Amino acid sequence: MTAPIRKAVFPVAGLGTRFLPATKAMPKEMLTVVDRPVIQYVVDEARAAGIEHCILVTGRNKGVIADHFDIQVELEATLRERGKTEELEELARELPEAGQMSFTRQQSPLGLGHAVWCARELVGNEPFAVLLPDMIVQGETGCLAQLIDTYAKTGGNVIAVEECDPAQTDRYGIVGKGEAVDGDVAFRITGMVEKPKPAAAPSNLYISGRYILQPEIFGLLGRHEKGAGDEIQLTDAMIALSKTQPFYGRRFEGRTFDCGAKIGFLAANVAFALARPDLSADLVAEIRSLLGEPSA
Repeated sequence: MTAPIRKAVFPVAGLGTRFLPATKAMPKEMLTVVDRPVIQYVVDEARAAGIEHCILVTGRNKGVIADHFDIQVELEATLRERGKTEELEELARELPEAGQMSFTRQQSPLGLGHAVWCARELVGNEPFAVLLPDMIVQGETGCLAQLIDTYAKTGGNVIAVEECDPAQTDRYGIVGKGEAVDGDVAFRITGMVEKPKPAAAPSNLYISGRYILQPEIFGLLGRHEKGAGDEIQLTDAMIALSKTQPFYGRRFEGRTFDCGAKIGFLAANVAFALARPDLSADLVAEIRSLLGEPSA
């Protein structure tokens, strides 16, 4: 039997330089998609998948993220005085239970692999999930829930993968595709290559911001061996771990939005707003007006 996935790591220490000046004083994870911070969508995905303990690896000037997942006494008192029952109920639904959120510091920006390693003492000796907060997924079933479903059948390490344009493999971490497992939705990974040229790429399937990893990854990350960009890369440690443990790729249902890029962030706002019955009709009318099209 596979050990359950109870804990998830969220690397939220990035500087958000692609969104300056908006992120000069505000963490990029707190930028809103419609009316919710990006980090809220990712934490909600984890909680919906059964995660019991969320571990956020933060950096300096990120205290507002912790505040977001805490009780706001003055705000709630004001809402109560004004009879804002619906808003109070929504805040209560989204508030994690005491002890379900932990925060640790990545003191230097040494890469994704280093950020994950910083969570080692909080994770302990058990398998865990990693969710990149820049990536939010829209779909009926959360991406992590789909990975956990595959993991329950395969064990090992499971990574979310998506297809990219074969001509753009040099933008991503690409995996090699082996035998199918868990029906047609997953497969054994035969190799991982960081940003290969199209002619050398083993496939057009790229690693897409969700992972289930075994705790032995921490020992490999703890070597602090630097790779691309002179940073400690998670992919390098996964390649090393794959020599002794199986890795599986899961093609998941849903659409990914890269909220670390301006176009992805704007597209996410439109897509999630269009999915809201209280907003969709008015938004379509506004878009038609901006494009100079007649209203329907």
